[in-house]
Amino acid sequence: MTGKARVRFAPSPTGSLHIGGAHTALFNWLYARRNGGSFILRIEDTDMERSTKEYEQSILDGMRWMGLDWDEGPDKGGDFGPYRQSERMDLYRKYAKQLLDEGKAYEKDGAVFFKVVPGKELRFRDEVYGNLDFKSENASVNHDGTIKDIVIMKRDGMPTYNYAVVIDDYTMGINMVIRGEDHIINTPKQLLIYDALGFEAPGFAHLPMILGKDKKKLSKRQGATSVFEYNDMGYLPDGVFNFLALLGWSPKNGQEIFSREEAVEMFDISAVTRKAAVLDMDKLNHINQEQMKIMDPMKLLAVIRPFWIEMGFDLSGLSDEYLASALHTMGGRGQTTKQLAEYSDYFVTFDVVKARYDASEIKEETRAVVKKFYNALLSECAEWKADKMEEFTKEWIAANDSSMKEVCLPLRWALTGRKVSPGVFEVAEQLGRDECRRRLEYYDLV
Repeated sequence: MTGKARVRFAPSPTGSLHIGGAHTALFNWLYARRNGGSFILRIEDTDMERSTKEYEQSILDGMRWMGLDWDEGPDKGGDFGPYRQSERMDLYRKYAKQLLDEGKAYEKDGAVFFKVVPGKELRFRDEVYGNLDFKSENASVNHDGTIKDIVIMKRDGMPTYNYAVVIDDYTMGINMVIRGEDHIINTPKQLLIYDALGFEAPGFAHLPMILGKDKKKLSKRQGATSVFEYNDMGYLPDGVFNFLALLGWSPKNGQEIFSREEAVEMFDISAVTRKAAVLDMDKLNHINQEQMKIMDPMKLLAVIRPFWIEMGFDLSGLSDEYLASALHTMGGRGQTTKQLAEYSDYFVTFDVVKARYDASEIKEETRAVVKKFYNALLSECAEWKADKMEEFTKEWIAANDSSMKEVCLPLRWALTGRKVSPGVFEVAEQLGRDECRRRLEYYDLV
């Protein structure tokens, strides 16, 4: 590769941006940012029957959700446009004519065929797979093993993939092609066309396949049909970004949780593995949870808020500061934003606690003890801080022959309606003295 790095992601707008496409886009983006180059978005819309503007917009929106910004593209323009294949027809016709004029192609039944000449050695270095060698007579073959000339322009006047991609990549100055390993088989055909037109071929890097946990080809159900579905399921863009970056690559220092900036700094295309990567949802859940832990609380709140609203909660009386602090108090519980919204519901409204818990299991003798303690805690604990409450509680139970379990378990239930939560004193501090009193009064515990 010579000159400033120029890479591209070239989706077909016949569907939304799915995990496989997002993975390819991500590695191109990382390469461009790591090498101070340009990341180009090109829309390959020559399938006129299935391509739609809605799918194109969905792809752009999906990439924005992932945080994969591009330097040139259909919505941005640039010096190498147009950036939709349907708007580049003059170029395809121009170079097809050149091949026809030079006797390297011929017309038949309204289509243009590129002549595959046997006896040529095709060699290229793949940044992932190393040096690869092919013979031209094996680049395109019929079922019986005979040479099959390559269609470059179809009867309807549209270019074929293997032809258009060569014209586009060359005329757009693409000098590194990063794509899925399923395209290795196309590379020899493309190299023949590069050579016939006198074009310098770009560098290549083919990424490993992504398999399901069953080690079979990823189905739409496993990979979700769109990256937006991951948003709906409660995954952060940073979580999906981090997870996809680790499919087929890992930093040399073994770091597993990282920011976009750190990923760019550590990325090395030569460290991409040839081994198929596995879409392990357990790993995604773990990474997403770790990303939530390090996320700015206010930014996390912006992500969680829609889930609370969807759950029917009225947030109008609660400040952003209180809600963000509540999420911080959760201490990383929940692997998805959806789970976090559900697990933290008692910070938003007491109604969910009342619906889950009725305090019927508290025996009268226990009720007498905890009532005495809660009254003392509410009136005598000078500072409503978790550490001060814990200190007060330890002194009280020592003096009253009680136990942490006896007084804290009913307190947790009364405040959260759950058996499991962050530290009960952290919860009490977050709710505040007055709200804790209100909840305990409801259960006749003060």
